[in-house]
Amino acid sequence: MTIWLDADASPKPVKDILFRAAHSRHIPLILVANQYISVPSSPFIKSLVVTQGFDEADNYIIENCHLGDLVITQDIPLASEVLQKGAEVITPRGQTFTEDSIKARLTMRDFMETMRSSGLALKDGPPPYSQQDKQTFANLLDSYIQRLASKTS
Repeated sequence: MTIWLDADASPKPVKDILFRAAHSRHIPLILVANQYISVPSSPFIKSLVVTQGFDEADNYIIENCHLGDLVITQDIPLASEVLQKGAEVITPRGQTFTEDSIKARLTMRDFMETMRSSGLALKDGPPPYSQQDKQTFANLLDSYIQRLASKTS
């Protein structure tokens, strides 16, 4: 199992939780971004910089993740693609994307994008990352690691 982080817009607390989990549990963690992201010295943690461009980090994750990997992203199209490859997906806020839920999420994303482009949507962006988001993410990550690790043992 490898944990992939769509790191460009990932909150710092998420990175910190992932750094601790990867190092203490000896799980490969790969941060993929369009710019360098500093990571602690660990044989299990790697920061990978992809070329600048739209969806380059997403494309790299899609091409390189495998069945049984865990992808951390809030990008709904990326989540859809990696689910098709058999990877598992959770968001930095501790929500799960599944084959059953992703179509509805894509539809809502497209609808909101249409609303924003027509000037009808008033809300811009998600709320600030909270302590509750951090705790929810940490708990869900722990349960995923335990479950996925038991599948590979």
